[in-house]
Amino acid sequence: MALKTRTAHLAGDEQDEPRTKRSLSDEVYESLITQLVSLEIPPGSRLTVDTLARTFGVSQTPVRAALIRLQTEGLIVGKHNAGFWVAPIPTEKYFSETYLMRELLEPEAAALAADNARADDVRQLRELCSQMEQLVLEGTKKNYGRFAILDDAFHSTIITLSDNGIMKHVLENLHAHMHLFRLRYHASVAEEAIEEHKKIVDGIQNRDSSAARAAMSAHIISSRNRMIPFYHASTTNPPAMPGATRESAQ
Repeated sequence: MALKTRTAHLAGDEQDEPRTKRSLSDEVYESLITQLVSLEIPPGSRLTVDTLARTFGVSQTPVRAALIRLQTEGLIVGKHNAGFWVAPIPTEKYFSETYLMRELLEPEAAALAADNARADDVRQLRELCSQMEQLVLEGTKKNYGRFAILDDAFHSTIITLSDNGIMKHVLENLHAHMHLFRLRYHASVAEEAIEEHKKIVDGIQNRDSSAARAAMSAHIISSRNRMIPFYHASTTNPPAMPGATRESAQ
C-alpha cells in the first residue's frame, strides 16, 4: 500500500487543532477518504497511527481523530492495540438490502423535508449541489473523496430536515454513500446524480412533498441501476482480518 499526501504537508508546523474553517483532522480524513474510495488504499490494507502521522507530516492527534471517524463510518476496522485495516467492500447482498431500505425511507424523508425546510436550508442544499458540480468540472482524481463527502452531506441534510429521529438513525447508520463510491466513481455518474439532486431540491423549495418524494425515489432507483453492473466486479472480499473489531482508536 502506498499512502499519498498532498505536495506539501498538511500543515507547516505542529499546530494541529483547532484550525479555522477546517481542522487538520478534517484534512487527513478527506485525504484518506479519497484514497479509500478510489481504492488506492485497497481493502485489507493495514493502517497505523504512527505511519499515517509521518506520511502526512502531522502529530498523531488529527490522525487518530480521522481514523475514529472512518471507523464509525465502517470504512476501517480495528483491534485494540493492533492498528486498523481497511474494511472489505460490502457484499452484493449488503448493497441490495441497503438500496431497499433507502427506497423505503429516503423518499419519505424528502417529502417531510419539503414540509419543514426553511429558506436557509434550501440555500444550503443548493450550495452543496454547486460544490459538487464544481468538483466534476475540475475533473481531478483528488476530488473523489470530497465529492463523496458532499454527496453524503446532501443526503444527511435532507434526512435531518425530515425531523424524524428513527429514520435518521436507520439511514445514517447505513453509511451507504461512502461504500457506493468504493464501487465506482466516474464523472458521468456524478453529473447524473447532481441533476437528480437539483430536482429533489426543487421539490423541497416549492414545498411540494409529492414532487420531492418522487424525485428522491427516482434518484435512488437510478443510483441503484448505475451501480448494479459493478457489484460482481467490485465486491470480492479479501480474507478476513484476524481479530479485527470495531473498538476505539488507540
